[in-house]
Amino acid sequence: MKIGVIGAGAVGVGICNYLLTLGSVSELILLDRDVARAEGEVFDFRHTAALTFSKNTRIVPTDDYLELIGADIVVITAGAQIQQGQSRMDLAEINSKIGVDIAKKIERVAPKAVLIVVTNPCDIVTHSIVANTGYSPGRVISAGCVVDTARLMTIVAQRVNLDPKNVFGYVLGEHGSHCFTPKSLISIAGQAADYYCDANHLDRIDADELLESVKQAGYEIFKRKNNTTHGIAASVFRIIQAVTINEHSVLPVGTLLRGEYGLNDVVLSLPAVVGRNGVEKILIHPFTDAEMQTLVSIADNLRENMINVAKSTGLSY
Repeated sequence: MKIGVIGAGAVGVGICNYLLTLGSVSELILLDRDVARAEGEVFDFRHTAALTFSKNTRIVPTDDYLELIGADIVVITAGAQIQQGQSRMDLAEINSKIGVDIAKKIERVAPKAVLIVVTNPCDIVTHSIVANTGYSPGRVISAGCVVDTARLMTIVAQRVNLDPKNVFGYVLGEHGSHCFTPKSLISIAGQAADYYCDANHLDRIDADELLESVKQAGYEIFKRKNNTTHGIAASVFRIIQAVTINEHSVLPVGTLLRGEYGLNDVVLSLPAVVGRNGVEKILIHPFTDAEMQTLVSIADNLRENMINVAKSTGLSY
């Protein structure tokens, strides 16, 4: 398995660390326009080979897209960071153009790759890439709400004093402020959340308050260190694993909808089956009327934003 990571920033390097220590990768390409930075990270990583029992991965630093020839997966983390005074839409316009430019270069050398988009706003950037390249929608995955879902699992686990892996639930919609948490999908140790809390004399989980805590978690990290790194790197590694071993795992990744839930032409995070070819199927859940209204509202907002980005940048919608 050959994997490329575009961008040698904190997130890109964090993903490389997971791939080198836990993954089964024959070749890892770290590409950055600042090739010295990529080289520094790779030279540093090479010294870990004598100390760990990880796979003997060939790792290559470069600024040349030809090194990605035949790549199976390419992760896009490169892009501008939001600056003081900038709006989210300003960032969407800048990073959509960057993302499409990168994806077109990848397409020339790895047209069959699965692309995982981390660059924010990742749902809009993903949509722009699908609309402006030859990649099929299923092969362009927004990292979406996987990290938000991990935060949800951790927050619930802390409240009930269990391992987060014993909590099940999803954050869905947009990776950002427009997301929601269907309470019907939250369970603890295989039991409905309310039943578990009642049986163990715990306060019930309030889905709205829980979602606000999830949103706040990312902000609190950013406020202290000016970025979020570890959670997003781990969530991208989780997606990569699902692709590399054809896992058919259900993950809340973002993908372009084509009629699911009556929605079209918008990238949303929904429970999706992820395997060797990327997103293979979006699962249909019987949302309540209120949940469905929320989903439609999120879709309308994202679609409007995407149309505005296309008008401002000249990109196809």
